[in-house]
Amino acid sequence: MRGIPRREGHDFVFGEGRGGFSGWPKSKTRLDARIAKAGAVMRPWRLHDLRRTTATRLAERGILPHVIEAILNHVSGHKAGVAGIYNCATYAKEKREALKGWADYILELKDEPADGTMSTS
Repeated sequence: MRGIPRREGHDFVFGEGRGGFSGWPKSKTRLDARIAKAGAVMRPWRLHDLRRTTATRLAERGILPHVIEAILNHVSGHKAGVAGIYNCATYAKEKREALKGWADYILELKDEPADGTMSTS
């Protein structure tokens, strides 16, 4: 990703170890402290809200439900039962395209005014 600094000895953007991210509660506590220190006021939220928001916004952008479930590493409907036994697709290409679009959307948010109005650029 553009603009994301690489961390020496780390393959991933988030987390402290060499594997995938772990330690969600501790990280949420630290993030809440940083938000408070910055003087921002936010409604209470949970980490699960990020998954829900991502799933909802991806669906609103036209991403198919089975791709969203694959992104969230969630199994239901499409991959349950017989389909789950016979369909071993990982949807890597579709997930990559969906997450690229999501990343672009998130990066655009940082350019929006803090008061919630839309920029004109």
